[in-house]
Formats: sequence, C-alpha cells, structure tokens
Amino acid sequence: MDADALNNLFPSFEKALQEALLQQSETRRFAPGESLMRTGQYFRAAMLILNGLVKVYREGEEGNEYFMYYLHPGQACALSMVCATRQETSQVMAKAVKETEVLIVPLRHMDEWMTKYKSWYHFVLETYRSRFEELLVTLDQVAFRAMDERLEFYLRDHQRAMQSDVLEINHQEIADELNSSREVISRLLKKMEQRGKVKLHRNAIEITGL
Repeated sequence: MDADALNNLFPSFEKALQEALLQQSETRRFAPGESLMRTGQYFRAAMLILNGLVKVYREGEEGNEYFMYYLHPGQACALSMVCATRQETSQVMAKAVKETEVLIVPLRHMDEWMTKYKSWYHFVLETYRSRFEELLVTLDQVAFRAMDERLEFYLRDHQRAMQSDVLEINHQEIADELNSSREVISRLLKKMEQRGKVKLHRNAIEITGL
C-alpha cells in the first residue's frame, strides 16, 4: 500500500493521518472464504478494507449464515472498532468473498487519533452511521417485506456487491441467509425466471431483468 493508493481510497484523511496509517498500521491479505471476524473473538485493532469484498453476517445455532451487509474498499468494519475500543467480543462473523486486503489499525492508535486527527474522528462516526443504516435496511426487509420482495432485494444487493450479473450461489445458501427453506426459494426463483427477471443455472443465478 503506497500513499497514492491510500489517498484514492480515503481522500478525506488529512496528509498527516495518511502518513501515520502507512507507518503505524500493517496490511493483511485474506483468501476467499477466509474469516476476518468470528463470534466470541476479541479485537485489538480495527480493519479498513483496501481491496476485495467482505461479507458480514450472523451465524445461527445450526450454522446457518444470516446476511447483514457487505464491506467494500474504502470502508471500515464498525463492529471491529466497537469491539476493540470497548474490549468486547464480536457477536457477528465476517469473511472474505473475494481476495481481500485490509489495513490493520492497532487499538492504541485508534484512541489517540480520535483526538489528534479530525478526519479520523469524522470517519469513525460516519462508519458507525453507515453500518447502522445498512442494518436498518436489512431489518426493514425482514420485518415488513414478503419473501419474494426480500429475495429480489437480496439478489440486487449481491449483484451490486459482486459487480456481476451472474451470482455463483445455490438455492440452499440463499435460503440460509434469508432464514427460509430451499423449497420456498426455489419456487420463488422459478417464478422470477418465468417473468424474465433471472435465468437459473447449476449453482448460479443470472440477473436479467431486476
């Protein structure tokens, strides 16, 4: 990670903060499917996403994954910040969807930079606000939308995150993340295919008209 790349991802950071990040933080790479955060884990650092894609989710008692939101380059994991500063364990999971690189910011610098750099202070607050709004959208889908509407929202969200019209995901994975059954998801996807919204392939869904 060089200064130009960091500035492109976090242009709001003042020059001194960018230099501090380059000198006092470290980068780490995660392979697709590798965990960045586990339930019950303690944190001593915050994570800023440099490239790739990270999925944040809750894990059910039977191992089901309930999707919450994605983290993209230029964003930070608000929950890692909260857990680090309050020295609490994580209540969610996070894993790399693609090859992902993150910047690790040690806890001791997070506290110091909150008062030293105004841009860091605003970035942390904006990170909390953005993730909270994403959780509200997810909650709205669960509480007030029918399953067919939730499924369409889910597919559009994944289409944007993956930047692809072809999603390599099977019906059971979708059912797990939407807390539904494979039979229900398969039936709804078949109806969407009949309406020209998707094309169904083996272990993949092609978005055609959402």
